Amino acid sequence: MEIRIGVQQSPREVVLESTETAAAINKAVADAIANDSLLTLTDDKGRTIVVPGNKIVFVEIGVQAAGRVGFANGN
Repeated sequence: MEIRIGVQQSPREVVLESTETAAAINKAVADAIANDSLLTLTDDKGRTIVVPGNKIVFVEIGVQAAGRVGFANGN
């Protein structure tokens, strides 16, 4: 699922794809904000993303996308 994180004083959002559940991501974000700690997430390629909880402006958690196969037809 796609996760978009707005960070204070940053013109761009942090965007990543994760295999975590929405509930797990929501809990990690809530804990980071409540405890003024780091939000640490791992994307679907194994990269680690770390964002300070006190700098998070918003978090958008997308829906789990079904596997996409094939090519788009322009018609």
